[in-house]
Amino acid sequence: MRWENLAAGSEHSRADAALFGAEAVTTRTIDTPEFRGVTFHEIRARSIVNRVPGASRMPFEWTVNPYRGCTHACVYCFARKTHGYLDLDTGLGFDSQIVVKVNAPELLRHRLASRHWQGEHIAMGTNVDCYQRAEGRYRLMPGILAALRDHANPFSILTKGTLLLRDLELLEQAAEVTDVGVSVSVGFTDERLWRTVEPGAPAPERRLEVVRTLAEHGLDCGVLMAPVIPFLSDGPDQLRATVRAVAAAGATSVTPLVLHLRPGAREWFTSWLGQHHPYLVDRYERLYAEGAYAPKWYQRRITRQVHELAREYGIGPARGGTPRRTGTPGPAEAPLSGPTQLSLT
Repeated sequence: MRWENLAAGSEHSRADAALFGAEAVTTRTIDTPEFRGVTFHEIRARSIVNRVPGASRMPFEWTVNPYRGCTHACVYCFARKTHGYLDLDTGLGFDSQIVVKVNAPELLRHRLASRHWQGEHIAMGTNVDCYQRAEGRYRLMPGILAALRDHANPFSILTKGTLLLRDLELLEQAAEVTDVGVSVSVGFTDERLWRTVEPGAPAPERRLEVVRTLAEHGLDCGVLMAPVIPFLSDGPDQLRATVRAVAAAGATSVTPLVLHLRPGAREWFTSWLGQHHPYLVDRYERLYAEGAYAPKWYQRRITRQVHELAREYGIGPARGGTPRRTGTPGPAEAPLSGPTQLSLT
């Protein structure tokens, strides 16, 4: 890793240099079973609240991402490309070279206290998962949640991580004073597929246990059914099994999102596909011939099928980007708009 290159070079390098300097990096290798093969690069960031680019379709303007890289190792993660901005490998390096912004809680608390901050909604888990395994070691989220609670600042979390339940009390306290939205990513319930495509993430059933526990504590939790993987998790029986499990867990909503393959993720996913499902490579080349997203007709078909199943099982799609308070959600229908660009690791 060439941290000195952050001071010059590409536009992305210059942007990242503004976030931290090479002198602020401490590299640690932890030789314990859960972190074997993982290297942590601890940095003291210069900022933690990031503005979403104006051209983005996201329904929020601000994000907080305490980590870069993700041990969930999801082969489809679009955030892989961002590792290249730091001269890190976007394949195995993304899975095992984790950048940790160790001062994230104090930076956030300072920003929220600024007279220039207007209390806007902050989204977390939109790039890489803030409750990945590294959070078990660094425990950044309790400080982040406490700062948001203390300033009654609305926020949302998207995660695959069961570590979220460690902070249940903080989520409950925050929901008493502000809008809190929680979504869990469960694209499918096929365990054989999970073991190869999301090898570092908790099993789908464990994620649904998170949904169930939050519901038992009066916290609304939606499921982002993502990604729906063409030809591997999109069969009618597979979609039904997933929506049925989501409903049984007590989710307030289910929103499907078809796999998208942006540069960085596309190459890594295609390599995985060639190893595990070589007969599908040509079909993927045709389906994604126009770019990172599956054709609109395919996305609409999946959305329609999932929405029909959701109605059958008594749950509805989420209102895009709407944070939820505790209590009974109102009826909503998700628009068939352009693809959402959330990370799902």
